[in-house]
Amino acid sequence: QVQLVESGGGLVQAGASLRLSCAASGGTFSTYAMGWFRQAPGKEREFVAAIGRITLFTYYADSVKGRFTISRDNAKNTVYLQMNSLKPEDTAVYYCAADRDYNKYRNPIATLDAWGQGTLVTVSS
Repeated sequence: QVQLVESGGGLVQAGASLRLSCAASGGTFSTYAMGWFRQAPGKEREFVAAIGRITLFTYYADSVKGRFTISRDNAKNTVYLQMNSLKPEDTAVYYCAADRDYNKYRNPIATLDAWGQGTLVTVSS
């Protein structure tokens, strides 16, 4: 079972950029489709972005499309989330996820294989 550790969160002002990283260990990283989710205070966790095993496929929530970019480096067992033009409504704990089935990220009730512990992103206005 793969283990995931996120990093890169912090406090930034609206309009700034931030890059999150998620390092994977304990599994064959290249066999997993990877995704990012977030959970704002008092709200349910929501999907942000996903990327296929060989980076040919990416999928974004409408709320972040054009501002966020997901990428991966299979040599470093790491997936990234580049966040630009951040807004106060992007404030949330961001979680990394892994699953061998890319299509699960399109299913809001799917159970994914692994989750990280989360990293907090706070965007001030």
